[in-house]
Amino acid sequence: MDSAAAEGARQSRSAKQQLDHWARVGRAVSSQHTASRRRVEAALAGQLATSELTVEEGVVFNAEISAAIEESLARANYGATLAGQGVTTVALNDDGEIVEHRPDGAAVVLAAGR
Repeated sequence: MDSAAAEGARQSRSAKQQLDHWARVGRAVSSQHTASRRRVEAALAGQLATSELTVEEGVVFNAEISAAIEESLARANYGATLAGQGVTTVALNDDGEIVEHRPDGAAVVLAAGR
């Protein structure tokens, strides 16, 4: 939202208007099945070396990778992933207490000063 607000101010748009604009542009770019778009999709699928992309195609490729990473990070459950690897993790609960999450599923509130 901060990026949308900042860019929107430069473009005389509200943050919502800027997000809507980016969505329209993104949809337009995504719906284009030009040769360049097919080349970017081939690179994303590992069927074309990124060194074969033009500068403009490289920009789109990088944007697609960044978006995919952000989506993946938002869905990731690192606690479960680490527990599956036998790693104990700690986190703060809603009361601000440190909770140890063990790979066996047990959760233990750690005593203060420990």
